[in-house]
Amino acid sequence: MKINVEIDCTPLEARQFFGLPDVQPMQTAVMENLQKQMMANIEKVSPEALVQSWFTFDPKIAERFQDMFVTMAGLGGVRGADKKSGDK
Repeated sequence: MKINVEIDCTPLEARQFFGLPDVQPMQTAVMENLQKQMMANIEKVSPEALVQSWFTFDPKIAERFQDMFVTMAGLGGVRGADKKSGDK
């Protein structure tokens, strides 16, 4: 013998039937907090902020980026100061 029972109800009705709490207000509050934090931190990942943080970390980073791009493009060799220290 096989019996199939189909219950057509919403998730809220099922939670109420089983006596579970309504978590919708808590979910809404958490999502609002998450959205506020994301909007507050979105400026930290803007291209301008990222470049500024990279270049303030090391004063010679601009030269290193330039060297890296020149080397990747195959347009030049080693800088003068680096060439002298490497020839020893």
